Amino acid sequence: MSDFDPIEEVIEALQAGQMIVLVDERAVDVDGSELVGEGELMMIAELADSNSVHFLARHAGGPVYVAAETSHLEKLGLDAASAGATGPRGASYMVPVNARDVEGTGVSAHERALTIRRLADPESTPRDFVQPGHVTPIAAQSGGTLRRAGHTEGSVDLARLATFSPPVAVLASILDDDGEVASTPYLLNFATRHGLKIATLRDLIAYRSRSEKLVNLEARARMPTRHGEFTTYAYRSLVDGSPYIALVMGEVDDGEPTLVRMHSCCVTGDALGSNLCDCGEQLQAAMAMIAAEGRGVIVYIQSHEGRGIGVLHKLKAYELQQEQGLDTIEANHALGLPADSRDYGIGAQVLQDLGLRELRLLTNNPRKRVGLDGYGLRVVEQVAIAANPNPHNIRYLRTKRDRMGHSTLLEEGDRSDAQSA
Repeated sequence: MSDFDPIEEVIEALQAGQMIVLVDERAVDVDGSELVGEGELMMIAELADSNSVHFLARHAGGPVYVAAETSHLEKLGLDAASAGATGPRGASYMVPVNARDVEGTGVSAHERALTIRRLADPESTPRDFVQPGHVTPIAAQSGGTLRRAGHTEGSVDLARLATFSPPVAVLASILDDDGEVASTPYLLNFATRHGLKIATLRDLIAYRSRSEKLVNLEARARMPTRHGEFTTYAYRSLVDGSPYIALVMGEVDDGEPTLVRMHSCCVTGDALGSNLCDCGEQLQAAMAMIAAEGRGVIVYIQSHEGRGIGVLHKLKAYELQQEQGLDTIEANHALGLPADSRDYGIGAQVLQDLGLRELRLLTNNPRKRVGLDGYGLRVVEQVAIAANPNPHNIRYLRTKRDRMGHSTLLEEGDRSDAQSA
């Protein structure tokens, strides 16, 4: 029996005006190390009052935010905290605000509750707020947890599922008695102590995946390759319109664990033959491994170019690496971008539409395994792809191994330092 409550019960609790605890037990740092839990205390914004805001501030311990869809925050004329302002896990923060009709400084529980309710009011306009203030809005990505599996999106998803419109939530990070990120056992005890429902992002994502479909099959065609004939399935995301191409060989909907590669588009490596990465080699290796087994799937994700930053930013990162000696993570950070902003929710829907449930995942990246586990798919095995280092990509491969936790299978003195790079 699970320690967590069913999503249906969590939705009912929110509709009744109660707080809940939302846990990201899949959380992983950029270096690949697993975090201990990460939990948020959450409630519906339009039901906030001084007592609930005081409870959030006193018992959670972390900052209090108001989460809403980007379109709603844009309607209210709210500004990003700075250009491209994101938190460490990709959340987008706005400039803190006060409701214009707040009579004091806006910092009291009563005044913050008023501002929170104004942010959730469908009749509010930009004239109803002043900046800066004491309540920080935070923008959820379109598509919610099926696009980005974060607390921000999770809280807005739950507000929408609880039939509040606009779906706006209040959330605060739960810290333990030492002021550190609370562990899952602490969060379970916290929920029991305060009589709150507790749920995981994993269960929320699975709930949405069962009840919603966010991809549409646009075309299907046979594609002969050097590795044999694949069938291509061309999907379009109903969230942002981006394409997802599935290469399928053999019968993959028979219930047996299927060899799967989630491949991030890499124009420079896949199409131009760049030696600065190992992407093209990994794609060809995956196709060969699937052909050898006679069955499997590759999902080619165009929006994942450059670990999610796009080809132009990737080339700027290359420039910083070559001129300033930065590694791939440092270069992204120097551009104000995360080390890895990829999400696998829509790709997981492609796999589900193809009839897959259990995967043998072709990857060296532990984040991919964790990322797919939350979407109603079960990774029964992680199958590594051997790296083939060269003088141009040896540092890149070492960075992925040492700082991002990749199992790149570098051996023998990193292949004699890639033949004396």
